Amino acid sequence: MLQEYFQRILLTAPPILLALTVHECAHAWVAYRMGDPTAKMLGRVTLNPVKHLDLVGTLMLFLSGMFGWAKPVPINPRNFRNLSRSMILVSLAGPLSNLFLAAVFAIIHKLFILLGPSLLINFPGIYKPLFVMVELSIILNISLAVFNLVPIPPLDGSKVLAAALPPDKAFAYSRIEPYGFIILIALIMSGVLNRFVTPLVFLMVGLLTGGVY
Repeated sequence: MLQEYFQRILLTAPPILLALTVHECAHAWVAYRMGDPTAKMLGRVTLNPVKHLDLVGTLMLFLSGMFGWAKPVPINPRNFRNLSRSMILVSLAGPLSNLFLAAVFAIIHKLFILLGPSLLINFPGIYKPLFVMVELSIILNISLAVFNLVPIPPLDGSKVLAAALPPDKAFAYSRIEPYGFIILIALIMSGVLNRFVTPLVFLMVGLLTGGVY
């Protein structure tokens, strides 16, 4: 039992660390490109996972396999040249980077299937663990992208929606922000969010892998 637990940790840790790190680095890099150097000055435009990881959020991702978070990337919207456009692009950068990673791993997944017999013969000890990590990377990155696009604060989708709304509607929408985390936890614990997110995740996984996973 303990051995299986450690095996699971070894298989899930690399995909989780990569997905969270790339997600937050993408936010920081796009914010810098949009004119805000705040995250860059704090060392967040990096692929060093130590700079991005939140202990509780990472543990949640390990435990749930789908829901978790890293340290939010600090931004100063006053530095943006075009506030609405920049906020939308910065907010979308994280989920889109995860979808990009999922597509990359889907290509690797197809190569594993095509070259499977040869790889299994030549690398019998590492073929299966690597194949499992590739599959986990596809599922995990799509899960993070879809989950983060849910328009409930503090998720990225809420920032995209707020920036796209007219000022009066954005102000009214912002009033739920103090309660966003509570709403999110309630939706997760009740299973309501899972009923919407999981089918979409596996639909997208199936499209990327041809239904082979």
